[in-house]
Amino acid sequence: MANITVITRFFLMGFSNTWELQILHATIFLLIYLVALMGNLLIFTLISLNGKFHTPMYFFLKNLSFLDLCLISITVPKSIANSLSHSYSISFLGCVSQLFLMMLFATSELFLLTAMSYDRYVAICQPLHYEVIMNSETCMKLAAVSWLVGGVFGVLYSATIFTLPFCGSKKIHQFFCDVPSLLKISCSDSYLAVNVTMVLGISLVIFCTIYITVSYSHIFSTVLKIPSTEDRSKAFSTCLPHLIVLIIFVTTGIIAYLKPQQESDSVLDLLLSMFYTVVPPTLNPVIYSLRNKDMKIALRKLMTWKYL
Repeated sequence: MANITVITRFFLMGFSNTWELQILHATIFLLIYLVALMGNLLIFTLISLNGKFHTPMYFFLKNLSFLDLCLISITVPKSIANSLSHSYSISFLGCVSQLFLMMLFATSELFLLTAMSYDRYVAICQPLHYEVIMNSETCMKLAAVSWLVGGVFGVLYSATIFTLPFCGSKKIHQFFCDVPSLLKISCSDSYLAVNVTMVLGISLVIFCTIYITVSYSHIFSTVLKIPSTEDRSKAFSTCLPHLIVLIIFVTTGIIAYLKPQQESDSVLDLLLSMFYTVVPPTLNPVIYSLRNKDMKIALRKLMTWKYL
């Protein structure tokens, strides 16, 4: 019989045992977090203040910025604090909360990215019907569904994972509480509920990916028929950043969850997880603000206090 005890806390994995490298990790993560924090808050503020941005595309972008801000705030500040304090412990309830919120915001973001692809499809492929189809009620419903789906998967994953018994090592081979790392330290031989939840999650990812792929295939087909080079360039500059973020977010997440588990600690696992938890929230503000002329103008107005 396995020695099963009541778990009150776990221990997260650091990037290094060397103090100098821990300081370096904390500094890099702090800079990344500040960039993501300021970038997403800036986009959220600009869209909220400027009436010109009260359109479906910017409504979804505002929601995306909020989700990115929440997503990166769940993992990075805790990791920074652990590196500086030499304490890598996290309470059981803290771990449950971290996993729940991670799934909530990550799933909501995936569904929101899907809604954004639908918005771009209607705007480019059916421009005459855009205002009728993408009205405020539709946008609110899509945003609400994204939060609802995220909440459902957050409950499913946290409930199925933390009803498993944990024994032996309490060290999680990750810098946050993640599903593959928690399964690795579970002493249960039966993962039926977890496997069902994983299948549902993978099915959602596949559905969203296929839907986005089909949407953009129609978008690119329509864009290539536009006679004006300038209009084609503008359309591509709007859609390509969306695809870049999606590819990084989905592919790294799929690899992390489906790759075979290893018994030994792997720094590669830590780096891989950064690409779906840290990189997208940091890149989104840079991509959307630096490549968007209207956002640049709004930023200059904000800096010179020209908003009414």
